[in-house]
Formats: sequence, C-alpha cells, structure tokens
Amino acid sequence: MSRIKSLPPQLINQIAAGEVIERPASIVKELVENSLDAGARQIEVLLERGGAKRILVRDDGCGMSAEELPLAVSRHATSKIASLADLESVATLGFRGEALPSMASVARLRILSRRADADHGFAITADGSDQTPAAEPAAHAPGTSVEVLDLFFNTPARRKFLRTEKTELGHIEQLIRRLALAHARVGFRLEHNGRSVLDLRAPSHGDINDGQASDGQASLRRRLEQTLGGDFLDAALMLEDQAVGLRLFGWVAQPAFSRSQADRQFFFVNGRMVRDKLVAHAVRQAYQDVLHHSRHPAYVLFLELDPRQVDVNVHPAKQEVRFREGRQVHDFIFRALHRRLAGGAMAAGALSHGDDSVASPPPEAPPPAQPPASAPLAGRPPPAGGQPSLPLRESAGAYAANFAWQQPWSAAEQALAEAVAGDDQTAAGQDQAAAGEVPPLGFALGQLNGVYVLAQGADGLVIVDMHAAHERVCYERMKTAWQAQGQVRRQPLLVPVSLRLSRAEADLLETHDADLQALGLVVSRLGEEQVAVREIPAMLQGADVEQLLRDLLSDLAEHGQSARLQQQANALLATMACHGSVRANRRLSLPEMNALLRAMESTARSDQCNHGRPTWVKLSRQELDRLFLRGQ
Repeated sequence: MSRIKSLPPQLINQIAAGEVIERPASIVKELVENSLDAGARQIEVLLERGGAKRILVRDDGCGMSAEELPLAVSRHATSKIASLADLESVATLGFRGEALPSMASVARLRILSRRADADHGFAITADGSDQTPAAEPAAHAPGTSVEVLDLFFNTPARRKFLRTEKTELGHIEQLIRRLALAHARVGFRLEHNGRSVLDLRAPSHGDINDGQASDGQASLRRRLEQTLGGDFLDAALMLEDQAVGLRLFGWVAQPAFSRSQADRQFFFVNGRMVRDKLVAHAVRQAYQDVLHHSRHPAYVLFLELDPRQVDVNVHPAKQEVRFREGRQVHDFIFRALHRRLAGGAMAAGALSHGDDSVASPPPEAPPPAQPPASAPLAGRPPPAGGQPSLPLRESAGAYAANFAWQQPWSAAEQALAEAVAGDDQTAAGQDQAAAGEVPPLGFALGQLNGVYVLAQGADGLVIVDMHAAHERVCYERMKTAWQAQGQVRRQPLLVPVSLRLSRAEADLLETHDADLQALGLVVSRLGEEQVAVREIPAMLQGADVEQLLRDLLSDLAEHGQSARLQQQANALLATMACHGSVRANRRLSLPEMNALLRAMESTARSDQCNHGRPTWVKLSRQELDRLFLRGQ
C-alpha cells in the first residue's frame, strides 16, 4: 500500500459531492432550502435540459455581503450553527456548509447576491479549486441567484448515470411540490427550457404560518389543490392532534382514495420533508384495518416537536431523521390517525367526503335502547324537501335476524356471534335523530337492484352498499365483543411446534414473553437455539404456527412490537362478518334499511368495508341539479 497523505481540496469536495449530489434534483433541493432559510417569499427555478445544462435558483431573501460570498463556497462555513448546542437543536433546513463547495467541484458555479441595505450586489465564480475566489461588484436585486452550469462536466462517468430530460424534470417537479406543501406562504415558479411548468403564487396576505393560521386555511387548501389536485382534497379528512409535546396536523385521504403506489405520501418534521421507516410503519398500522394490503394510503402530514427531540444530522442529504423517543412518536402518530379514520366523513355530522371537520369518532358500541317500537313519534317535522319522515323505531327482531350465524364455529366464536346479535336486538330500534333533525345518512327511501339502499339526506341523495355497510357494522361489533372478553382464550396444541432459531431471536422471544402470553401465544425455550409453541389463540386454530412466529420475530426485531396476532384475529373476524352480512338481492323492509343506516352512524370506520371499498356516497342537491341542468 502507498503511504498516508492528505487529499487535494478539489478531490475532497468531489467526494462530498458524491454524498450530497446524486442528480439535478439534489442541487435544486439544496439551493431552494437555502432560499427558504434566507426568508425568501418568492423562489424561481429555471432549468435547461432537465437541469444537466443549467440550473438557476433565484430568490428575494436576505442576500449575502461581499465578505460572506467567498466563505459561502468554502467547506463547512455556515451562518446557521456555531456550537454543539446549535447542532442539537437545528431549526433550519440546511446547516452543514457542504452544498455550495460540493456543487462547485462538479459543475461551474456562479453566485450573485445583494443585501437589502446595500447599494449594489456582488458576484463570485467558483471552480472547486483550493484558491479562494474574490467577490466582484454586480447589478442584482435584493436577494440571491445561484447558477449551476454543465453538471458533472469534469466527472463524465457520473454524467452517464443521468436519465432523460423528462425523468430528471419529473424529479425536480415532485421536489418543488413537496417543498411548496410545507411552505404555503412562499411562491414557487418552475420553468424548463423557457416553458413554465409550475407557478404556485404566494398568498396576498401575510397571515399564514406554515399551515397553522386559521385565517390562511383557504390559501392552504388552494396550495393543496394546486400541488395534488382537487381529487385529493375531495377525499381528504383534516387532522389535528397534540399530546406529550407533539403536534400532528394535515390531511389524510379516506381509504377509498388509496393508490397503487406510494406517490402521494408527504410527511414533514418541523417543516423538513423526510422519509422515515418509523413514521411509515405507524401510518400502515393505522390504515391496516380499512385498506387492502396491496394499496397505499395518501396523506399530507406535518409533525412538530422540540428540535432537541429529533436528530436531523443522520443523513448526508438530510432525507432521514432519528427521534429521541421513537416509540412515543410512533404510538402518537398511530393513535391520531386511527382516531381520525375511525370518525370518517360522518364525524361531527359531516355529509361530504371533503369535509374538514375534526371530531371524535362515533362510539364503538350503540347507546342504550329507547322506548318500545309502539311509542308514537310526536312532534316530528318532515325532513328537508317536504317529504314525510319515516318512522325510526323499527322492529328489532326482523333486522337482528340478519345477524344469525349458520356456520359451525367453535363454542367461543358462537358465543361471540350471539353477543353481537344480542347487541343489535337491543339497539336496532333506537331513535338517534333528535326531534326536527335529519340523521347524517338520512331516511331510507327504497332499494335499488337488490344491492343499494337509497336514502334522503338533509341535502341530497345518499346511496349505501348494503352488504359492504352491514359487513363493516358486523365486523366492528365482533371486534368490540371479542376485546371485551378481557383475556384472549388460548388453545393448547396437542403436539407442540418446535422451531430452531438463532440465539438472538430466542432471547427476543423471552424478552417479550409476557406480551405474547397476553395475546394468547405461549412459547417455551428448550435450549439456546430452540423453542416450542405450546398454546395459540383459540381463534387462530389451524393457522401456520411456524410462519406466524417467524413473522412476529421479524416485527419485534425491527419495531419492538408486533400486531401479527391482532391482524390474524381481525382477518378471521372479517371473514365471519362477511359471511354473516346481508347478501345482494336480499329484500329489506324500510325499517330494516333505516336500522342499517342508524347502525352505520354509530359504528367506527363505517365509511368503508373491510376491504377498503366505500360503503356509501352522497350526491348533493347541487350535483343533482347539475345532472338535470336545473337553473341553467
């Protein structure tokens, strides 16, 4: 081997550029984040040939002086941190002081900048060498312009890895959309080869604080519509929750708006866009009971916490973070999303999928029964539209018969099914609508094609898929009844299942032994690398025990917890609920239809069935008028 020696400055910068600069989008990210840190209100990005030929980022931020410009292109020079305490509580998007010198080492760099209190601006040109360039006077408006020309001109091997202009432009456009979501008070303009690609104007008033000011809600909604489209906004539920020093707010799309790929998932931590495995796992768990496994949810979420509780210095490109209390953050995100999805579009009387009201979910179990069906409905006015109201004190027996179970389940499942049917017999006849009000799903009018229930709402027509809706009602009540037993019933195995594991895996099982027993799984250790499964949850009789245990170990090793047993039990309950639900072409009476509507209103997650399909849709009176050209 050759002797140890110092590397030349340009090679050092090129090595750093390999970590920071992957493609033109990497340069745009660093430059736009610098503009945001400088307090810019308007940022322009001009590109040629997908950014490979030219990138110009221009802003109206605070600017730099003649003395600061040479430092800006030297390594590890920054205005954003000065001590270890600053590094542990970084509040800016950039802070390393590596971006500009790294760009200068693989491209031709020119910077023009002017402070607002200066008579004129200054310019500097850098080539990545060890010689400090000098700033020269130049005409420029207050703010900064950074021009990057001929990316990878001196490293042709890396230039070969660039994709087509269209692909590179797509990456940059997606990046600008993400940054624009986090900074709604800032205007962004993207131009490629002289053609405008994006023009996201800043709001005219200055009352928006990164998505928090109530007066700026309209501007935030416009920014969402501009960046993600009106279809996302129509399907979005607004979320806001806070606890233990954490605040989560934003929009989550209903499960029916799921995607085949994770292209509409945006998560920001203190205004910084990140992709974090812990966050992704929490979101998947929140959606797991309402979304098909092959589909991906859509969301725009912002997490705020003390900067000292998150380390943003764990990735060269600052795309990942590490939370000091990772388990606490995971559980907070999961509970907040789980509660909001449980409420669905009917939360607080919401009648449209685009409603932004934030409310507690409906109760998991129905309230106590009201007076008998024979009691008169005194003082009930007709619903909107002048039609007579339908009686809501239905016969419980007819509707409860739909909950009968004919399958040969075990004694435990049969008792569970009877408990569910009993709950419905008690509550099916209750009247949830207060006098003079129309319930969220309205009053049943009739049945269509033996599949859909048509109901008149306060302002439009509600269409319900009766099988999907009844399936969700059954499923949620079965889960409630099963969990209310207090202890999972275990089934001893006639022949214990023996598995060979690594010592680390066997130790992990011992560590979580109490948690596994609470879920009905009893595992004993036979040796350093061998265990035996002796008991499993009774509802999972017949499951692949070995595969289940190995999946549990994988979850425990990666996340410190596992929901595999709960998922397996829920899957079985979902199957039971599906078989027990009313089928297509089953004729229902009006009392049965109304009972189904009232049950949906009091059931969590009733907006979609167990497979993620919507259970109801609404056509407003305005939409109906447009269909028939009324008022035109």
